[in-house]
Amino acid sequence: ALLFGALIAATDPVSVVATFKEAGVRGRLRLLVEAESLLNDGTAAVAFAVVLAAVSGTAAPSIGGTAQVLAFTVGGGILFGALTAGVISLLMWRTEDNLVLFTFTSVAAYSSFLLAEHFHCSGILACVTAGLIIGNSGPPANASSQAGIPVEAFWEYLGFMANSLIFMGIGIHELRQDIGGVPAPAGIAVVLVCLGRMFAVYPCCAVFGRSGLRVDRRHQHVLFWGGLRGALALALATGLPDWLPHRETIISVTFAVVAFSIFVQGLTMTPLLRRMGEIKGPGVSVNSGPKTAE
Repeated sequence: ALLFGALIAATDPVSVVATFKEAGVRGRLRLLVEAESLLNDGTAAVAFAVVLAAVSGTAAPSIGGTAQVLAFTVGGGILFGALTAGVISLLMWRTEDNLVLFTFTSVAAYSSFLLAEHFHCSGILACVTAGLIIGNSGPPANASSQAGIPVEAFWEYLGFMANSLIFMGIGIHELRQDIGGVPAPAGIAVVLVCLGRMFAVYPCCAVFGRSGLRVDRRHQHVLFWGGLRGALALALATGLPDWLPHRETIISVTFAVVAFSIFVQGLTMTPLLRRMGEIKGPGVSVNSGPKTAE
């Protein structure tokens, strides 16, 4: 149960972000959705690794032991990601050659991940940290402001390919499974995931209700319904060890929750945005401003 909760916790609002881009939605709402997804991925992966270590007996099943493993995993991942990004950032922005930039970012991603994993830290957090530092370092003042655009397109394509391969793989896997007993637990899981999302969004936003960090009520509704589950949950589920009880059921239920979030929540996001006043009409955003390169 803890493993399933950890792997299903990460939001992956790919279709929501795509809707935002298509409709021209900018500003704080888009920043909240994208930033939450980015940080949630690393948090869920770390929680999953810690719970799996406790279940498998490789970590002490005590509060102190779990906290120690968590601190080492998170801190080490951030450290190795920052070190890798620092070295790469000093080199990559000295050129505007697209192929060289692609190579440097690829080296940064994989080297930070493999280095952290070698020392049993979080490779995902290391990769996220490296990406944040390199992305915010940017080209020097004397370089073209367009230097980073091909890099974003390159990684957007790689992300699309990775998501596609994961969904194809899980689909092929499910074809060989007997899913006769899955609908009931899948329905319960969908309800619980939605309730968990509700309790994660509204109370947290209420804490900042009287401060400058207040989140508009309409945006809270979008954050709640836009908390889709996706490729990361599927990847973590298929990575469960074979000896784990109910492994196949966990994979099938995870697939069902992801399918519900994509086909129900994802497809109804545009009408919700229109109802919330974020979109005036097809492809027209209330908050759209001058079209600038992101």
